[in-house]
Amino acid sequence: MRRPPRSETRQRALRETASLKLMTENPPSRQAWVILVIGVLSQMAATVAITGPAFLIPYMHTELDYTLTQAGTVAAAPSFGLIVTLIAWGAFADRFGERLAMTLGIGLTAVACALTVLVVDSPVWTVIGIAASGAAAASVNSASGRVVMGWFPRHRRGLAMGIRQMSPPLGTSVAALAIPPIAAAHGLTGYLWFVAALTGAMTLVCFAFVRNPPGAGAEAAVARTSGDDARLAPAPESEPRVEPAKMTNPYRMDSFLWRIHGVSALLVIPQFAFATYGLIWLIANQHISAGIAGGIVAASQIVGALGRMVVGGLSDRLGSRVGLLRVVAIAAVVFVAAIALLSLSPKPIIASVVFILASAVSVADNGLAFASVAEAAGPRWSGKAMGTQNTGQFAMSAILGPGFGALITVFGYPLSFAIVAAAPLLSLGFIPKQDVDRIT
Repeated sequence: MRRPPRSETRQRALRETASLKLMTENPPSRQAWVILVIGVLSQMAATVAITGPAFLIPYMHTELDYTLTQAGTVAAAPSFGLIVTLIAWGAFADRFGERLAMTLGIGLTAVACALTVLVVDSPVWTVIGIAASGAAAASVNSASGRVVMGWFPRHRRGLAMGIRQMSPPLGTSVAALAIPPIAAAHGLTGYLWFVAALTGAMTLVCFAFVRNPPGAGAEAAVARTSGDDARLAPAPESEPRVEPAKMTNPYRMDSFLWRIHGVSALLVIPQFAFATYGLIWLIANQHISAGIAGGIVAASQIVGALGRMVVGGLSDRLGSRVGLLRVVAIAAVVFVAAIALLSLSPKPIIASVVFILASAVSVADNGLAFASVAEAAGPRWSGKAMGTQNTGQFAMSAILGPGFGALITVFGYPLSFAIVAAAPLLSLGFIPKQDVDRIT
């Protein structure tokens, strides 16, 4: 076997040495970890507002006599609101900073929920109010990811975004445990007051503790422009910042961002199917009691949250986001197909275990995709790019709300989940071969 040239071996050794030096000499600051904690908590609160209506489906279906299609439309209302405002909130964060975007957006979420209480007797106005809360909560989706990427160096961004992306499944688990009993006891009004109180509290936290990243956020991590190993280290404060993506639209430079957006839109299909219809599937198809089914959904979200952190940290160690993204997509195909097979006949114990694993796999891609998008977009475009990323995902979710409910009504659970399994299979053809990083 041919040995690599001595110069190439030496350069590789220099890069590895510089990378280890960077990891030990340039750790994340204490403020970075504070920001990460707040980012997780604020995204959890926003997630409760966004996914909460999905856990009203059993209540609406049994108590209010909604069809699955009608209940799915209510569950998808926050996604419709998100679609309208995600990119705008991302641009707002790029221009005015993450602190203002997060505080204003989560505050407006609380206001929208509180005002919807006044019109809860009108189904149409209730849907509009819930959609408005989703439109406001979209600010956190873009800004909290942007602020985390801005405070952490590259060798810790995968882990940081993995932890930050734990917040949607954790928020979903909170919703799964809290909302069904609240709805049973106090109806839609109780749900709306619960979300208003939660997001209102996080408004005060964001205002008090969130700080924008130093400089222009992610620009503070821009690398030196010369030397074999110096390019791995951040530029000192005394040197001018290099802004490679300041004037150039990253969407025009290559197809990487478009492909990641497409992959994520496809991979969100099984994620949304499990998050929205998993509870009713466990109850109606597997004959599990509502209380136990809620606990299973909550457990699946917690396992998924931990999986995002592990996968994010692993991407830092391996130095590849898209490689792991491909592994996750393959696993999603396998587990969704397993859910389709289990839908043929009730097997409660096996179904519970497989559902937890399938749900965890279905959310494992988010941290990888968001880190890839932010890095490929560069500091001047990361907010808009993450807004675009979320727009594609929630657009698909909005379609799936009533769409998957209608699919189940017509074809039943086995064939419906078999159709869902085609989405991650299709995504394999769009995953890029290599990462792109325009921040460092």
